[in-house]
Amino acid sequence: MNTDKNTVIGFILLGILFFVYFWYTNKQNVEWQTIRQKQEDSVRQAQARLRKVTDVAFASKDSLRRDSAAKISAAGSFTTAALGQEALIVLENEFLKVTLTSKGAQVKQVELKKYTTAKGKPVILGDNNSLSYAINTSQNQSAPSSSLYFTPQPVTKDSSGAQSASFVISSAGGQTITHQFTLAKNAYQVNWNIAIQGAGQLLSNGTLNLNWQGASVQQEGTAEYERQMSNICFSEGDQFDYISSKNEWTFSKPVQWVGLVQQFFNVTLITEKPFKSGKINWQRKTDSTSNLATSEVILQAATDNQGQLVLPLKMYYGPNDFALLSKQAPEMEKIVNLGRDMYSFVRPINKYIILPVFNFFASLVSNYGWVVLLLTLFIRLVTSPLTYSSYLSGAKMKVLKPELDGLKKKFGDDQQGFAVEQMKLFREAGVNPLGGCIPALLQIPIFFALYSFFNSNIALRGQSFLWSHDLSSYDSILNLPFNIPAYGSHVSLFTITAVLTSFLISIYNMAMTPTQDNPALKYMPYIFPFMLLFIFNKLPSALTWYYTVSNVITLLLQYVIQHYIINHDKILADIDLKRKAPKKKSKWQERYDQMLESQKKIQDLKSKTDGKKK
Repeated sequence: MNTDKNTVIGFILLGILFFVYFWYTNKQNVEWQTIRQKQEDSVRQAQARLRKVTDVAFASKDSLRRDSAAKISAAGSFTTAALGQEALIVLENEFLKVTLTSKGAQVKQVELKKYTTAKGKPVILGDNNSLSYAINTSQNQSAPSSSLYFTPQPVTKDSSGAQSASFVISSAGGQTITHQFTLAKNAYQVNWNIAIQGAGQLLSNGTLNLNWQGASVQQEGTAEYERQMSNICFSEGDQFDYISSKNEWTFSKPVQWVGLVQQFFNVTLITEKPFKSGKINWQRKTDSTSNLATSEVILQAATDNQGQLVLPLKMYYGPNDFALLSKQAPEMEKIVNLGRDMYSFVRPINKYIILPVFNFFASLVSNYGWVVLLLTLFIRLVTSPLTYSSYLSGAKMKVLKPELDGLKKKFGDDQQGFAVEQMKLFREAGVNPLGGCIPALLQIPIFFALYSFFNSNIALRGQSFLWSHDLSSYDSILNLPFNIPAYGSHVSLFTITAVLTSFLISIYNMAMTPTQDNPALKYMPYIFPFMLLFIFNKLPSALTWYYTVSNVITLLLQYVIQHYIINHDKILADIDLKRKAPKKKSKWQERYDQMLESQKKIQDLKSKTDGKKK
């Protein structure tokens, strides 16, 4: 019995051991299978990636082969120029660092050494430009010069220090094209001569169609405002013109130069032999990127009688400096917007008065904020003979305000009667009621002149004053986390000072006039200063600083005249004497009084008639 019991126990233990063994072995097999499956999957993925890379590489090589074949075919007899490695050559002087490329034998980019962007980086011009022309490479093939690889020649320097670099390509038929670039010392201009031997065969109809594709990018703090200041300027038939809102322009007269212009810099193509015709396609960007505008300029130049072509070009890469541009090409200084179109009447003011005076003060004072202040004092001094009499009349009107208010109460709704007595009072006091309009009228041409001047004067660019870091742009003391329509997303302190001083002037002027019953007329003087808050907030801080100083001068003049020049008692005494003295009216005054009396009688008659009807 015990033996059977032990046997049963042994079988049970043996069964348990077998179960544990098979369970553990099966678990190990499953784990091993999983690991093996992962390894196989990894191998398959690696093989797939390898096949993909191989296929992509094969496709890329095939694409390159086909692209190379297409380039070789397009290059025709210029086979040696079809393929190559881009070579860069640098010409430098005190102002420019010009990088030339052998691909297309053209300017790749230009760095302006004396200027930096609003972000502190070097100003780069021309890096998004391409200038090329099509040539006939064989009987049925043509290619743009920008796709061909020219052979660079060693850089040379002449006795004046000017650096020159040349690029050449030759065809199997013996035709040659040479691009020579020369950069003189102390110049913002690159001379670019295009010489084509055998132009009769290389150019269709003996005409070189120069294609200049350009683009301008943001250099200043605000791309949106810089876009507004960007345009295309040109000289057609020796006359300056420009396009800003239009997208196209077709030249009907010979073209001397074309410039892609932004607020303070420009890239301009100048020719010594005017192009006979051409057209412009221009587009101002509207997105939120740093791109400002793009353009495509197509210009035609003809070969000579022998079928040769030598085209002397100049490329200006530099600032919109009035004195500097005047030396580059005729009327090129008009790129600087001192007044155009409906505001062209302010250009003589800027050119012959504001600009020379500003430059004179700038030669005496290093800080341009104080230069603007001195300019403001000069303008107010020049206009003082015209404004003084108006301020004097305004001060006298304040003396007469109690009497004017009394007349207002006396006549009530009788506007004609009030007008007659008011004119009598003004005449007796020697007051010109329209005198107060003179300062406001003078501000209009001066404001538009200075608006154009401060927006285009590169001397103000980057110049700090008080809290303003750049007098050519708005001053911001607070950046808002949101945008207010028509106002912006920042707060300009100079705008606030200009608006507040304008409010003070309005309050002072209201204190000099009789009480107004009409609410619209009562609050009208305050509407204009409120509008200035939205108009000025995005304008250059030099302009809002000028407006602040000018307003302060106005307030001081009015205070001094009112308290130290005007004798109130004497004015009232003179009025009494004039009232007692025999009245001698001029013919104009007699006619004016007769007109008022007639209107008063008509109004009285109308009132009586209306009363009878009731």
